[in-house]
Amino acid sequence: MEEALLALQEGFPVFLVHSATSLVLLALGIAIYMRFTRHDEIKLIREGNVAAALSLGGAIVGLALPIAFSLAASVTLWDLVIWGIVAFVLQIVAFRIVDLVLKDISRRIEAGEMGAAVILVSFKLATAFINAAAIAG
Repeated sequence: MEEALLALQEGFPVFLVHSATSLVLLALGIAIYMRFTRHDEIKLIREGNVAAALSLGGAIVGLALPIAFSLAASVTLWDLVIWGIVAFVLQIVAFRIVDLVLKDISRRIEAGEMGAAVILVSFKLATAFINAAAIAG
């Protein structure tokens, strides 16, 4: 029991720093992502737009997954930060690719087009899974 308490005492500060950093990366990533899109996800969600909620939810999970895998695989705090930034950039690229393919994804989300939202979320999650696996090695 004593070894477990010593391990907790030594590991808990690292846990707190890594967890807090991960949550800050996620929050910043989501905030920047929402500024990057031409539509106002929060306003649309408050108005009952399910397509916007699905799209934003996909972005949140799409950013959280690679950050989580980075957290598990990182050696240093900088590993976590760098891979979190890479994951964010790749999520923006995923959004732009779907926007190019579907033409004006923001307008479609604003109009509540679920088909466009599902394709966008699918692409975001596929990107996230591949990024997470690449980070994990």
